[in-house]
Amino acid sequence: MNAAVAEPISEDLLRRFDVSGPRYTSYPTADRFVESFPVDDYTRALTQRSVGGAASATPLSLYVHIPFCENLCYYCACNKIITKHHDRAAPYLSYLSREVDLHIAKLGLGQSVSQLHLGGGSPTFLTDDELRELMAMLRRNFSLVPGGEYSIEVDPRTIDASRLDTLAELGFNRLSFGVQDFDPAVQKSVNRVQPAEQVFALVAAARQRNFDSINVDLIYGLPLQSPESFDRTLAQVVELRPERIALYAYAHLPERFKPQRRIETTEIPNAGAKVAMLARSMAAFMGAGYVYVGMDHFALPTDPLAIAKQQGRLHRNFQGYSTQPDCDLIGLGVSSIGRVGSTYSQNAKTMEEYCDFLDQGRFPVVRGLSLSADDLLRRAVIMAVMCQGLLVFKAIEAAYAIEFRSYFATEMATLEKLAEQGLVKLNENNIEVTATGWFFVRAVAMVFDRYLQTDRTTARFSKIL
Repeated sequence: MNAAVAEPISEDLLRRFDVSGPRYTSYPTADRFVESFPVDDYTRALTQRSVGGAASATPLSLYVHIPFCENLCYYCACNKIITKHHDRAAPYLSYLSREVDLHIAKLGLGQSVSQLHLGGGSPTFLTDDELRELMAMLRRNFSLVPGGEYSIEVDPRTIDASRLDTLAELGFNRLSFGVQDFDPAVQKSVNRVQPAEQVFALVAAARQRNFDSINVDLIYGLPLQSPESFDRTLAQVVELRPERIALYAYAHLPERFKPQRRIETTEIPNAGAKVAMLARSMAAFMGAGYVYVGMDHFALPTDPLAIAKQQGRLHRNFQGYSTQPDCDLIGLGVSSIGRVGSTYSQNAKTMEEYCDFLDQGRFPVVRGLSLSADDLLRRAVIMAVMCQGLLVFKAIEAAYAIEFRSYFATEMATLEKLAEQGLVKLNENNIEVTATGWFFVRAVAMVFDRYLQTDRTTARFSKIL
């Protein structure tokens, strides 16, 4: 597996693969979930985990969705509730506790947790006391193991140094700052004004408090951005030097996400400018010593994510790349997605429906999927591509009792075309993603997606670059 690129990626190649496709935080992807999913399948999977065996020996991952934000960012496609009324948080925490109680009734107390992520919305919408209440509730019911990854998404506009003290006190060891762009005009155009000086000060304060890792989120393709203006943001991020960088392409889908209708379409950079921004970002970060982990993630060579990439230990879940072993994920809160056993499930997307289910003493699951044997096989193949960049035929054949080249005959023919373009190497016993192919790994994974083969519909997805 190659971890570096021998030469810069050409803009021609970037344009050729400027197509839509899944992010593969799961397979099948969340758009394939069905409302007819029986919640009994989910509760059965929880019960099976509780009765012992290898699954129960593997620590859990927890995701908690905090949907509240004080201000609306026009680009945002997350499930959120815009409100200045902080008194809405307390009832929500009460409902989260009820949801945890339902899980504990099936799982039992004290299941080990090695990964916790608070996302949103803006988790730092909660006050310090509310964060303490939430973490105390989780610790009463689960066992957060030493050395785990405990992260929280941070809106720089909602915290100061004293709040960082609280986050450290509560056991969070990883912070993710939503930056998007440092350019004041771009910030104003998307209604997210936060001076660079504020972010620099917070990152410096976080380092003084010895957080293990700091991530910065960036978005290219926002209104009023240009390759030249984004160069300035890239230079500032390199100076900031976070351990991890997540670089996302803005997907303008106003028909699906109402806030995006406030964005002036004429101000959105064209495809050529977006490709240039992506190419310059890759050059800037890798030139500054960052490792390209995969898709839209970069990390310093000393960061556990980069080390896991080098050692072939990367994993992937609904929060993206992870160093933690493949494990069951419990999703808590409005719209949260979970994975337990061979099931995926998603909670109700509105607060009213979510609370109504819990008032009835029911899991708030409204859609999901029970995976077939073919789904499980293809999930293993796609995750091997996305995480290790290497498919060893014998390993898949032994685990799933198939003959790889025969089962995936159609896919092998398609891969030959990608091999001609330098994205993969087809060997007698394996398929290897090349150094260049890592930048287009979603395109490689898409070859094995049976659902895409069936309907060829990719318009629902973001661009793969």
